[in-house]
Amino acid sequence: MSQTRLLSVLVENKPGVLQRVASMIRRRGFNIDSLSVGPTEDETVSRMTIAVHVGRQQAEQATKQLAKLIDVITIDDITGMRNVAHELLLVRMHTPPDRRPEIFDLVEVFRGRVVDVASNTSIIELTGSTEKVDNFIELMRPYGIKEMARSGAVALVRGEQARIRLVDFDVAARAEREPAAVTGAAGDTTGTV
Repeated sequence: MSQTRLLSVLVENKPGVLQRVASMIRRRGFNIDSLSVGPTEDETVSRMTIAVHVGRQQAEQATKQLAKLIDVITIDDITGMRNVAHELLLVRMHTPPDRRPEIFDLVEVFRGRVVDVASNTSIIELTGSTEKVDNFIELMRPYGIKEMARSGAVALVRGEQARIRLVDFDVAARAEREPAAVTGAAGDTTGTV
């Protein structure tokens, strides 16, 4: 059965890694629902949170293929784990002065905030689960959404489960097995796929 799977991938923070990961997923024929990337507490490592709509076996297959990429440090399919997964939504709403109190009250119910107000529009910021963001958007549609931007999920596993790894690579051991990169030398940096 197909569902949205949430993959948390730690990768080396360097140019080209995002493209290699996205290309690998594309080659497998999977559609990426959302992909968020940002640095972690270690500036040499980035965290990718990838939402793909696939079955469990396909997610395992994608995880194994990602593990072959040289820049991947760890991979977790955190779908079944207790996790905190939030998205950011910025939405420009049609808010004529006579409708503002009604719209702003709804924003408050969803614990969003108004970040900009113009004569007939407002920009609203909302963070929360994908379901919360979807519900807010549907509620706001009748009022007139002018424009919106959505980040996609970023996620961390809750509590002690955070120590569980589906695939865990030892970066130091990998460095010993592979020859050191020569600065300025041309070569294939895509890893084995």
